[in-house]
Amino acid sequence: MSLIQLNDTQQEIQAMARAYAQRELVPLAGERDQESRFDRVMVTQMAELGFFGMLTPERFDGLDLDAQSYLLALEEIAVGDASAAVLLSVHNSLPTQMILNFGTEAQQQRFLPPMARGEWLGAFALSEPEAGSDAAALRCQAVRDGDDWLLSGTKAWVSHGNEAGVILCMARTDAPHDRKGSKGISTFILTPDLPGFHLAKKENKMGLRASPTLQINLDNCRVPGDRLLGEEGQGFVYAMGSLDHGRLGIAAQAIGIARAALEAAVRYAGERKQFNKPIAEFQAIQFKLADMATRITAARTLLHAAAAAKQRGEKITRFSSMAKLFATETAMWVTTQAVQVFGGYGYVTDYPVERFFRDAKVTEIYEGTSEIQRIVIARETLAAAAANDGSLPD
Repeated sequence: MSLIQLNDTQQEIQAMARAYAQRELVPLAGERDQESRFDRVMVTQMAELGFFGMLTPERFDGLDLDAQSYLLALEEIAVGDASAAVLLSVHNSLPTQMILNFGTEAQQQRFLPPMARGEWLGAFALSEPEAGSDAAALRCQAVRDGDDWLLSGTKAWVSHGNEAGVILCMARTDAPHDRKGSKGISTFILTPDLPGFHLAKKENKMGLRASPTLQINLDNCRVPGDRLLGEEGQGFVYAMGSLDHGRLGIAAQAIGIARAALEAAVRYAGERKQFNKPIAEFQAIQFKLADMATRITAARTLLHAAAAAKQRGEKITRFSSMAKLFATETAMWVTTQAVQVFGGYGYVTDYPVERFFRDAKVTEIYEGTSEIQRIVIARETLAAAAANDGSLPD
């Protein structure tokens, strides 16, 4: 039983993703985590199932699914392996959506079909070593050189940057002596074959270890003029708009991690005996499981309400931030409780809950920290109240 009413297609997508995740992802997730190994076989499998084109129109070889179908599939993939889920979330939500919404017909025809088929993975390069939450402070500089652009700077925290065939990169196109803040930032479509494009430091992360995270160095990287996405100076606006959708994906990923932790805790509590009975019979454990289940259900309901609003064409900035904030903090809380249910065994790699715990933490950080989400929610709430004589619309 679910509080979310699903149509036949959504149920089929959910069932397909669940079957794939349990069959192919779960058995090797721990091994990939320990070895920090990105698995190209997994990419091939998910490409064959259409997961890289879930939100792409059919004319670009995609499945053209609705937002809720995509999020249902993403949750199931995250239950199996959160590292696989972040790959799908970034690819489908950020580079794909930005090219679809702001690209020229020629750009869409060139990049979207191979991205939808999983031949080219999409990545997103906004952050820099000195520009994280304050993303508008980025320094990567783009200057014109004839019909081309030359980009110079370092981009940080680029998920699967060493595996991507298409990287959407934000860079300044205003002059150093005439900075225009966020209005001086443009978006460029990079490919790793461009002169001056260099992969740099690979981060050694606490969690999501099977999903590589890279720095990218751009040393007068020569970018053809037709790789500018949309209008010059609008790149930051495009990125922030796309993050509304991206945050829904991170929320689904967090819910999947939390659900995996709850399911593991329920199984263990039924098997582990202390004082001559399963620990699931102790009220202290039952209360933990009850609270874990309640928070996960609340997070999922909020997420799919936001997704339904997006499908109706409504502005979802406030609700996507709410969903991301609540779901990711739920994931961190639930995985902490799961470790506690397992006791000492939850602290060792023999059981998966320590991995769920490590994977959950970054969901509170990337694509906008919890602190940033609260700022966005407060700002949007105040604006909504001011526009409605102090009352808040639903």
